[in-house]
This record gives sequence, structure tokens and C-alpha cells, in this order.
Amino acid sequence: MKAVTAFAPATVANVSCGFDILGFAIGEMGDQVRVALSEEPGLRVVSITGDGGRLPTEPEKNTCTVAIQAFLDRLSSDQGLEISLIKGLPLGSGMGSSAASAAAALMAVNELMGSPFTKSELVPFAMEAERVACGAAHADNVAPSILGGFVLIRDYAPLDIVKLPVPEGLYTTLIHPHIELRTADSRSVLRRQISLQDAVVQSGNIAGLISALYTSDLKLLGRSLKDVIAEPYRALLIPGFYELREAIQKVGALGSGISGSGPTLFVLSESQEIAELVAKKAEELYASIGLGVDISVADVNPVGAYVISLE
Repeated sequence: MKAVTAFAPATVANVSCGFDILGFAIGEMGDQVRVALSEEPGLRVVSITGDGGRLPTEPEKNTCTVAIQAFLDRLSSDQGLEISLIKGLPLGSGMGSSAASAAAALMAVNELMGSPFTKSELVPFAMEAERVACGAAHADNVAPSILGGFVLIRDYAPLDIVKLPVPEGLYTTLIHPHIELRTADSRSVLRRQISLQDAVVQSGNIAGLISALYTSDLKLLGRSLKDVIAEPYRALLIPGFYELREAIQKVGALGSGISGSGPTLFVLSESQEIAELVAKKAEELYASIGLGVDISVADVNPVGAYVISLE
């Protein structure tokens, strides 16, 4: 092999109550990365498409190369590599755009180098890319993008990742208003301390959500999609947030929340039919407030990142 191309999907992080500890992978939206062997030392980003020329190509700033460098450092390797990135996700969307790039890059380089690591072992390398992208080495985007399905990050010291069941028939509607929110800005509005009451409420919702995944109790899942820690502050940055929440109740959606740091909103439904009705309601709402929006309906991606081709 001289080159490998891999894909990694978009993700919903936090999943309302699971701030920095829960996430799930989405359908077939995502990024592709080609990693090729080079006789020259060092890492080089040779092309990026789909980003409008906005992403950095410097190895120390690009999430693909930061993740790959962490991978090579663990192997004590100085292999030269050339990286090509095809962005399928909008920047600053709250759909794990930086995480998908890092995850796809790691899947490609791992295959190219003879698969020295399992999928789970790739997650810490991707977390280093998130540190560069948003200032925090969180795993709630990169873990589901690599592993697929629902993922719980039980602890960060040491890293302890748990794959969770995916209830059958679960669909998500993604609503991306045409505004951009930087993750660092969305994190800056959060409180540094929370009350004991809020901690108790949040813990109950997290426990309820995980129980719902194991028992396929979708009504319980819907009741548990409530965040009292981050959402009250981040919702103020997203036009139409509360109006959408009210509208989706009328068509039978399970619940909704902010995808990652926003501005994308996610709505979970127990069928594709309801998810499509949610999409229609969202389209009507944003048309009424005069804001452009991208809307898509997808199931939960159970596979995560995977290799597309070998050369």
C-alpha cells in the first residue's frame, strides 16, 4: 500500500444532558481523508476541498496532521506522509467537523501503517486534535466518530470509553441555521460552578438516558433529553431554539437539544416519518424568521470511521 482513504461520520456531542461525556454518530455525512506515504520527512497537507479555503494547512494547526503526529509519536516513527482532506461537513456547525477530519485521518494512517492500534486506541490521538481545534481535549465527538453508535466517556483520567446500545428505529433530524458558532466561544458562556440542585437534576437525566438506551425505552429517552448546565446559556446564541422545541412537540418527537456547541440542533424521533415531519416544521419555522437553514434526516451510524480504499 502507498495510500489509504478513509471516512468518518458527523456526530452529535453532549446529547443534551451528557456534557462532554456522551455522543453519537450520524448517518453517512462526514469527511474523507487520504493519507499517502512520502519519501520526504514530515507531514504535509497537500489539498483541502470543501472548506472555502478557511482551514489551515500548517501541520501544527490542522486537525488531521495533529492527530497523525500524535499517532506517529506513539510509534516513535518519522515516516513522511501527505494528507488530502475532503470536507463534507460545514465548519463551526456543531456536528463534529474537526473531529471527523481527525478520525478519518487516523483510520487511514492506522491502516497504512499496518493497523498497530485498535479503534478505541485511536481516540486519544484524535483528542489532541480537538485540543488544537477548540482548546479542550474532549472525546464526545471523536469517540463516536471513530467507534460509531452511542458512546459514553465514563472518565478522562484515565480515559474510559463505553459503547452503548442503539435502540432500533431511532432517527435524528439535524437543523443547521446559517450562523457559525466557534466551540471556544460557546464554551466561554458556560458557568464554572453549578448548584447542587442542578447537579442532581443533570445526574438523573444522564442516568435516565443511558437506561433508556439499554432498555429501548424511547419515552424515557425523550424525558431525559434535558440539560440544565450548558443549554440555558448556549440556547441564547441560537435563533429559533425555543420556538423549535415547542413546534416539534406537536408532531410527536421524543426531544431535542443542541448538537455539541451549536448552532446545529438535533431532534430525536422514534420513526423516520416523525423525523421528516420535524424537518418540515423546522423549515417552516426558519422561513418565518428569515434565516437560512440546512436540514437533514438520518439514522444513527453504528459503524463509525472506516477505510474506503487502498492504493
